[in-house]
Amino acid sequence: MNATKARASLMIAAAVLALAGCTEIERAMNKGGDTPCREYVQQDQKTQRVTITKFLEEQQGAEPTGTNVDLSIAAANALCSVQANADTPIERADIAGIFIRK
Repeated sequence: MNATKARASLMIAAAVLALAGCTEIERAMNKGGDTPCREYVQQDQKTQRVTITKFLEEQQGAEPTGTNVDLSIAAANALCSVQANADTPIERADIAGIFIRK
């Protein structure tokens, strides 16, 4: 019985570590502010959060607050969903880009 519990605990620990590792790998592979709007709007919410967090870290040189990330996600969603040029990187998405191809 103890061996079964130990094996189960090891499997759970391995799964948790694997999930944590995926986040770090995903973060390293993520383009951050260079992500084109076309790709950004197709990302799931978790990946959008990673993208925006990395973008803000690139800009600010420090980890952004949760509120800053949330507001930036809302802005990027709004701007990228209507950009005249879907290849515009999220770092360049802005109000003018809604009407003028960049």
